[in-house]
Amino acid sequence: MNDLTKINDTRKAELLSSTVEHVDIRAFDARPIIDAMGKMSFTSRDLSRATGIYNQMLADKDCTVFLVIAGSTSAGGCMDLYAELVRSNMVDGIIATGASIVDMDFFEGLGHKHYQALEIPDDNVLRSLYIDRIYDTYIDEEQLQDTDHTIGEIADRLEPRPYSSREFIREMGRYLVEQGKKENSLVKLAYEHDVPIFCPAFTDSSAGFGLVKHQVERMKAGKPYMTMDSIADFRELTNIKIAAGTTGLLMIGGGVPKNFVQDTVVCAEILGHHDIAMHKYAVQITVADVRDGACSSSTLQEAASWGKVDTALEQMVFAEAGSVMPLLASDAYHRGHWRERPERRWAKLFEKAA
Repeated sequence: MNDLTKINDTRKAELLSSTVEHVDIRAFDARPIIDAMGKMSFTSRDLSRATGIYNQMLADKDCTVFLVIAGSTSAGGCMDLYAELVRSNMVDGIIATGASIVDMDFFEGLGHKHYQALEIPDDNVLRSLYIDRIYDTYIDEEQLQDTDHTIGEIADRLEPRPYSSREFIREMGRYLVEQGKKENSLVKLAYEHDVPIFCPAFTDSSAGFGLVKHQVERMKAGKPYMTMDSIADFRELTNIKIAAGTTGLLMIGGGVPKNFVQDTVVCAEILGHHDIAMHKYAVQITVADVRDGACSSSTLQEAASWGKVDTALEQMVFAEAGSVMPLLASDAYHRGHWRERPERRWAKLFEKAA
């Protein structure tokens, strides 16, 4: 090891010295804060009403709740929050970006960490040290590449055929049960509680690198390989909507996951199920601007014009999700409606179909 390598290793260790600690919604009771916010105005009142709508979802024993995640709140400290929603039967299905599921949750399930950026040097310096940056959060690129290779290993041991993202993520959960390093993993807990996870743009994450490697190596060896079937994702999630009837959406951010879950109503109608109701409840937490017409910033009322979301019980909250989700989730946890909810275990729907 030369002197430059020693200096770089020391500098990297300095920058990766403070791990992100994920919030525990069980450790504090946000009900008094949410109640007080309900008597205020602006975003505070919006958040209080959104929390009330989420509690209504949980109290409605006929309602299937979908958690929809886009953005980097998992890396930023909400990872255990989402895991607790699964453990406590507060969500029944998950639609997320590949980054949230693979680069963040599965990544930590393998024993890796996210780090607080105590200082942010030139990003070219970070690149030379193999440190990736998400705003003020760091990831060790070497650990991320270990995640890529693990995804490839999971693909290598599967039958070479098309898979929905739900199927493949279930195999990731199985892997964490067998070899994982973190008990409180969303992917692992979803596997154990039969909560299906969908990533409609699955390969737009570290999973993509591992799966490309899997295919290239299989092609070189003249062997068949697995593929991802995004149409199966849409079909399977629509099947859940058809079977569930009453549904509610708790959406963090927007983008592909938001549009994907909302489109299930339209897809069901296209398939001839004209009696399928729009999503009855909907909450979206976002900082996206409504003026550019993009999907991430389209309001829930706008979605009603497409036949996707009922406007009676919907609430937009324009706030950075990492700052308000702990309050919403803690309030719902301590109000305890989840204790009386039936378990849906929608993943079993596809076991029966198989």
